[in-house]
Amino acid sequence: MLNKAIKSLREGNFIIIHDADSRENECDFVIAAEFIKPEHVARMRTEGGGMICLAVSGEIAEMTGMPFFSEIRDFASEKFKVLEKMTDNDLKYDKKSAFSININFRGVFTGISDFDRALTIKKFADFARNLKEEKNQNMNEFAKNFRTPGHVHLLISRGIENRAGHTELATEILKIAGLTPVAAICEILDGEIFKAKSKEKVFEYANRHNIPVVEGREILKNL
Repeated sequence: MLNKAIKSLREGNFIIIHDADSRENECDFVIAAEFIKPEHVARMRTEGGGMICLAVSGEIAEMTGMPFFSEIRDFASEKFKVLEKMTDNDLKYDKKSAFSININFRGVFTGISDFDRALTIKKFADFARNLKEEKNQNMNEFAKNFRTPGHVHLLISRGIENRAGHTELATEILKIAGLTPVAAICEILDGEIFKAKSKEKVFEYANRHNIPVVEGREILKNL
């Protein structure tokens, strides 16, 4: 199934990644950000229903000066004492979160429409694909083209050796596919039980729509 998923990604189509029964036990839509279109955002919004995020490799984040949100929180907690009490040290599925900042491309209107979010995602993928060796130049280009706060949440991979979440799995499979390791991802939820849609239901959906499903362990085996 991994080869079929790689082919789908290279063709600009969705795959679905299930992390692990022992982790979040969730299935996410995943698509290479460089191919994103408004209809992809609409599908994630209506048929996924979770948060539409942009998973970014650790290397891209480092070359851009992009911080984890937890680093911002810890730095700001000296002034805003309430933040000091709001640490994420009680996560049920992992030790650390992948959340970074949220952004809008400067050319969007409000930023929330399917069109605007697709534009922000696509422009970030274009930016990431053309990073320079000089970090300050990348930072200036990032700030020139994007603002924060915005409507697209950035997630930074902590490295597959440290964390095997959807952020890491999505960026790693894009590396295997030879694509820019920036992925638009969205959890698939179930409006009947108000939780993540079961793996069995997601697999049935994927089979009906010819979307490849990849288990996290399949990606890990191919690194």
